[in-house]
Amino acid sequence: MSPEHFDVLIVGAGLSGIGAGYHLQHKCRAKRFVILEGRDTIGGTWDLFRYPGVRSDSDMFTLGYSFKPWTEAKAIADGPHILNYVRETAQENGIDQKIRFRHRVKRASWSTSDARWTVEAEHHIGEGATETVVFTCNFLFMCAGYYRYEEGYSPEFAGRADFRGTIVHPQKWPENFDYAGKCVVVIGSGATAVTLVPEMAKTAGHVTMLQRSPTYVVSRPARDPFADRLRRKLPIALAYQLIRWRNVFWGMFFFQLSRRRPERVKELILGGVKMALGADYDVATHFTPRYNPWDQRLCLVPDGDLFRAIKDERASVVTSEIDSFTANGIRLKDGRELPADIIVTATGLVLQVLGGLEIAVDGRAIDFARELTYKGMMYADVPNLASALGYTNASWTLKCDLTCEYVCRLINHMDRHGYRQCMPHNDDPTVQELPSLSFSSGYVQRSIAKLPKQGSRRPWRLYQNYALDVVSLRFGTVDDGVMRYS
Repeated sequence: MSPEHFDVLIVGAGLSGIGAGYHLQHKCRAKRFVILEGRDTIGGTWDLFRYPGVRSDSDMFTLGYSFKPWTEAKAIADGPHILNYVRETAQENGIDQKIRFRHRVKRASWSTSDARWTVEAEHHIGEGATETVVFTCNFLFMCAGYYRYEEGYSPEFAGRADFRGTIVHPQKWPENFDYAGKCVVVIGSGATAVTLVPEMAKTAGHVTMLQRSPTYVVSRPARDPFADRLRRKLPIALAYQLIRWRNVFWGMFFFQLSRRRPERVKELILGGVKMALGADYDVATHFTPRYNPWDQRLCLVPDGDLFRAIKDERASVVTSEIDSFTANGIRLKDGRELPADIIVTATGLVLQVLGGLEIAVDGRAIDFARELTYKGMMYADVPNLASALGYTNASWTLKCDLTCEYVCRLINHMDRHGYRQCMPHNDDPTVQELPSLSFSSGYVQRSIAKLPKQGSRRPWRLYQNYALDVVSLRFGTVDDGVMRYS
C-alpha cells in the first residue's frame, strides 16, 4: 500500500500545532493537512505538566492566539484553563478532526527528485504494541516545541538512593500525589519552582525552596484591571487586540530598558521584592542574582503569591549548594541539613531540536547543530521544512503566530508560481555563525552546542523582537534572494 499523502504535515498538537492548523485552514484553503501527535490528547505542554499550580508565566492576551480572544477573567492563567482554550480552538475550527493521535514521528527524508518528504511515525496501537506507519507530504511543519517530553533534566545528586522519602520531578508528577502536612524541599529557582512553592505551601507542613543561586522574581496582578475595563466597554475582539498590543509594547520596552539600563531595572525589581517581604528580609542573599535582568528569563508570581507564602512562614528560601541527599533530607555544603519527606527536583528541561526527529535530505543526514536558522523558522539547505518556535523574552505564541502566517504566504507563493521546492541558502561568506540563544540559563547552556546557529545579519539573525518580526514575516517579501525556489 502506498503511503498516505498530504500537502502539509504538522507535527505536534499543542498550542503552536493547533495554531498552525487554524492558519492553514483559513489561509491555504485548498491544502490537505494532517497533524501527527505522539500522545493521546490535544494540549502539548499544557496537558503534559500536571504539577500543582501549573500556569503560564506570560499574560494570556499575548500567549493567546491572535485570532481567538482570551475571555477568561485571569490574565495570568492556570494550566487547566489554557488547556481548555487550546482544545476549544481545535473543536471550534474542526482541527481536532485532523489529528492522528499516538503517532510519534521518528524520521523524515526529503527527495529532491520527487519534491516531497517521506515521514515515518511509530503508531502506538495499545498494550505496548506499535507499528511503523509512513506518510508523504510536500511541506513539513514542526510544532513539537523545544524540549523532551519523555523526561526533564535531573542531575545526579550524591546519596540519592539513601533518601527514605519521595523524590519527584515536576514533568512526571504522580496523579493524586498527597503532600498534605508533609515537609517539602523544592530544588530550583526557576518558573516551575516559584509556581510550586506557594501552591504546595497551602496544604504542606512547610515548603523550602532550595536554590543554588537566586532568580529575578516579579509580582504582577493575576487580573488586569485595564483589560477588564476595556472588555466591558468595547467589542471583545477589538478590546483583545488593543490589550495585546499594549502588553507587547510594554514587554518590548521593559526588555530594552533591561538591556540599556540594567542597574536601574535591577533596582526596580529588588525594590518590589523588599516591599513585599519587608525591610528585615535578606533580599541580598535570596533574591539578588549575580547576572543582569533578562540575561535569563524573569520569574512571574501572580499577586505576589510566593512572597505571601514566605511572609506567612508557610514557605522559606534557602540559598546554598547541595552536598548530598541523606536518609531524612538534604545536607548542604555549608553544613546545614534540610529535613524533607518529599524532594521535588524542579531542575529544568532537556532541550532538543525538532522533537528529536532524524532528518535526511537526499540521503544526507542533517546535523542541525551545524545549520543556520532562516528567520528563526527554517534551516539553510533544508527544503520545505519550517518549525514554530516562540520568543525567549516574550510570549511563545507571538512568534508562532507570525511563523504560521509566513508559512502560509510561502506556500501560496509557491502555488502561484508553480514551484515545488523552497530552500534558504546562504552564499554570503561574510555571515558569521553565532549561538542561537544568548541566555545564560542552565537549560540553555547545557544544550547550546546541539542547537542550530543564527547568523550575524538578516535573514539569518534572530532579533527576538515582535515589532521587527511583524514587518519581516507579515509584510516582508517571501522572494528575498536568499530563499531559493525550484
